[in-house]
Amino acid sequence: MKPQSLAFSSNASSALLDDDLKAALGHVKTGFIGKRLDAISLVPEWERIRQDAATLKNHVLDNLDHYLVAYEASVQRNGGQVHWASSSEELAAKVVDICREAGAKMVTKGKSMVGEEADVNGALEAAGIEPIETDLGEYIIQLAKEPPSHIIAPAVHKTKEQVADLFHEHHAQYGLTERLIDRTALVNEARTVLREKFRAADVGITGANFLIAETGQHVLVTNEGNGDLTSNLPRVQIVVVGIEKVVPTLEDASAMLRLLARSATGQHFSNYTSLMSGPRRDGDTDGPEAFHVVLVDNHRTDMLAGDLKEMLRCIRCGACMNHCPVYGAVGGHAYGWVYPGPMGSVVTPAMIGVENAKELPHACTLNGRCAEVCPMSIPLPKLLRRHRQTTFEEGLQSSGARYGLGLWASVAKRPRLYRLLTRIGVASLSRLGRRRGAFSRLPLAGAWTRARDLPAPQGQSTFMALYAKQRQGGQGSST
Repeated sequence: MKPQSLAFSSNASSALLDDDLKAALGHVKTGFIGKRLDAISLVPEWERIRQDAATLKNHVLDNLDHYLVAYEASVQRNGGQVHWASSSEELAAKVVDICREAGAKMVTKGKSMVGEEADVNGALEAAGIEPIETDLGEYIIQLAKEPPSHIIAPAVHKTKEQVADLFHEHHAQYGLTERLIDRTALVNEARTVLREKFRAADVGITGANFLIAETGQHVLVTNEGNGDLTSNLPRVQIVVVGIEKVVPTLEDASAMLRLLARSATGQHFSNYTSLMSGPRRDGDTDGPEAFHVVLVDNHRTDMLAGDLKEMLRCIRCGACMNHCPVYGAVGGHAYGWVYPGPMGSVVTPAMIGVENAKELPHACTLNGRCAEVCPMSIPLPKLLRRHRQTTFEEGLQSSGARYGLGLWASVAKRPRLYRLLTRIGVASLSRLGRRRGAFSRLPLAGAWTRARDLPAPQGQSTFMALYAKQRQGGQGSST
């Protein structure tokens, strides 16, 4: 998928001024975060499960070729076909070829971030084939002609009023002319339209959450059931999936499932968790006549062989972005490509080149919340720092940024000078902001104050001084 705009700074500046976006993103803070915390609090062995899952995925990545070949053989035993795509372009071409061979005019699609990498919808449309997104969030943004802004909640940036306007504009052709605003009514309206699309589709395309090497099955997790309908009703099923999604056994997939829904939506288990394998067999009441899996590399083996190997443990739950203060302020479109938030700031430069996404590794405060909540214990701040090092070494930062970083490094190498200057800075800002409480304008902080006030320090102690007092057993006075 071609980037919208990878100028994160300007994208973020625009996002900060979007009142509708601010209102929509408030649901991320009040929904996903609290529900996740409640869900994991009921699993006392949570940390052990995380550790076991990370160990398992490390083993799989160390033996990825073996498990992929085993999965391919299992799919073939089940009557399916496996295709290999080295790039996103090759994935799109293979999907179009399969659809053409099936004589497809309409294709229904479940949510697939790998499909977004390849802009499968664009490739199908160019071939004269109509793609219909069936996940509600994906359907909404397809009508809006926008990319997803979140990997599990693609339309999280939309308010219900905006959705109502979209449906009112596009559903009149189906005889649905009343502008509805109630959420339940909007969902039912979408179901009414999509029901006929499910029935008419020639091919169904989905992603997969996990691939089982031992059995040739894939696990598909949804909350709407659209993935099951997309898989079973059309004559031909296509699964597009990254090569890192394979696990050895059903038991291993079960362990991963204990982490996925709790981390993603705060559910103990998603509404629909389906195991599928191959085409319809004799005696089956439903299912496709033909079954295809397209295994996608798209720079994953480059990550496997380099410093970003740990990123391939990702199970695409979205917890990192749900807890990211940067994502929470600017949303997903500011990141400019398929994957937003902390994981996107690692993955995007790896997939499209760090020179094409040089701002993303710096779109982070390195506060570490993403690593704390990641169910697969991926050290996202460490990986972002690796990208930052690359942007510095290759001269990809602006001259101003390089000069500022060099100046900071020069001072940071002199601890006494660093502490003195920070004490002076904090004390000065505290005195200046004592009455107003915040700064609407401040030299060298224009990027912040253009969109929001900068809070004044509460007291004159620096972080280092407060931390030292706490280490010594004190409470760390803020005065």
